[in-house]
Amino acid sequence: MAGQPQYEELMRQFSAFGAVKREMGRILPSDCPSGSAAVLTLLARHGDMRMSKLSELLAVDMSVTSRHAAHLAERGWIRRSPDPTDKRGRILHLTPAGLARLDELSERTCRMLAERLSDWSDDEVAQLSGLMARLRASFDDGRGAPHVSEAVDVSADTTSVETTRTPANT
Repeated sequence: MAGQPQYEELMRQFSAFGAVKREMGRILPSDCPSGSAAVLTLLARHGDMRMSKLSELLAVDMSVTSRHAAHLAERGWIRRSPDPTDKRGRILHLTPAGLARLDELSERTCRMLAERLSDWSDDEVAQLSGLMARLRASFDDGRGAPHVSEAVDVSADTTSVETTRTPANT
């Protein structure tokens, strides 16, 4: 098992990865921010679904999901219809225009990744993808979050901790 110095370095890398995510967000068109892109991606991957299921997959509150859905529906990228099993609920459907928008976003992102990782081998890209999938699965496997006292030594001096966080990301 890895030791504390390795986990501390991993924490620094996670923090620094925020810069990568921000740069990826910058290539998105202004009318389709990352939350909207995530909704389109999930609908393409999982098909039509209830708002509650989408909220669960996004791991956000229903009010946030509702705002994303309204934004996408206004642009014609999704359609909301009453749930036939529960008229209070809504089913979200990806429209052909939404699928076209998602294809464009995917093309932009793939192009940027190809440019930035042009000096990586195919094996290195595959290894990174596999490790990231494994990491995500480790958090999705029901282990649950540790108690705060287990996760963070609150008595530790953190004044010298390096971070790439900006005030907007804290």
